[in-house]
Amino acid sequence: MGLLLKIFTPLLGLALAFYFYSAPENFSEEMLQGKRVIVTGASSGIGEQMAYHLARMEAHLLLTARTEAKLQKVVEQCLKLGAASARYVSGSMEDATFPEVVVREAENTWGGLDMLILNHIGFSYFNYFNGDVGHVRKLMEINFLSYVAMTTSALPMLKESEGSIVVVSSLAGKTGSPFVAPYSATKFALDGFFSSLRHEFIIDKVNVSITLCILGYIDTENAVRAVSHAIRDTPAPKEECALEIIKSGVLRQRELRYPSWAMGSLLLLKEIAPDFLDSLIRSNYKVENIRRT
Repeated sequence: MGLLLKIFTPLLGLALAFYFYSAPENFSEEMLQGKRVIVTGASSGIGEQMAYHLARMEAHLLLTARTEAKLQKVVEQCLKLGAASARYVSGSMEDATFPEVVVREAENTWGGLDMLILNHIGFSYFNYFNGDVGHVRKLMEINFLSYVAMTTSALPMLKESEGSIVVVSSLAGKTGSPFVAPYSATKFALDGFFSSLRHEFIIDKVNVSITLCILGYIDTENAVRAVSHAIRDTPAPKEECALEIIKSGVLRQRELRYPSWAMGSLLLLKEIAPDFLDSLIRSNYKVENIRRT
């Protein structure tokens, strides 16, 4: 593998210079001041950190997750950090009616919405696929269909405010990885749906941006607990990741890749050397530590 990397490095250097080129960013925290923002999956991990960043930026926050006690603590901290307002709605995205409940709360409270950040995920095992189709179906409901439902409910308000939709996805939604087949399927679905929806917005001249966030291994408690025994990588910091997600949404970027160099390199390899990428991905796993269940 070392030899292969040496062969590809000069090509990658040139290609990445083009691949990563973008206009200079002009983000400022004042862009969020007074904005009305929904954050899902906000009781821990990246969602919690996004809530804290947005609070410091003096946004109005509506947070949601399954665990009410955790949400209460996050809301309390957001108010201490300077949020213009902060409230929560607890519930499970397994309930097909819950996405509409959350959006209706935003409408009743604020009368509008500027940004919808979709970040929640359901529990999935990290192991060989065991043939459990029911689990795949349940995960699609939480990780995909609830995103569609929330977007549908929120769209009238977002059209009125010319707001933004931010969809938190994963490298596993761009290229296959072992041991996460159900999770990966839901993330690929997000890419397909929201990329198609972006086309329709442009055709209909709907000024609502869609940002797809392609994340690598992040040091959230859940991720580290699930995969640290089997992945050789060092996780990237959730605090920085959360801030980059917010920036990308405010700047109405098409896609965020974080960590940028690593995600960009892997996605480029997918286009020019997919078999080589697959071998790199497999080599990153300590397969001997995976126990079939």
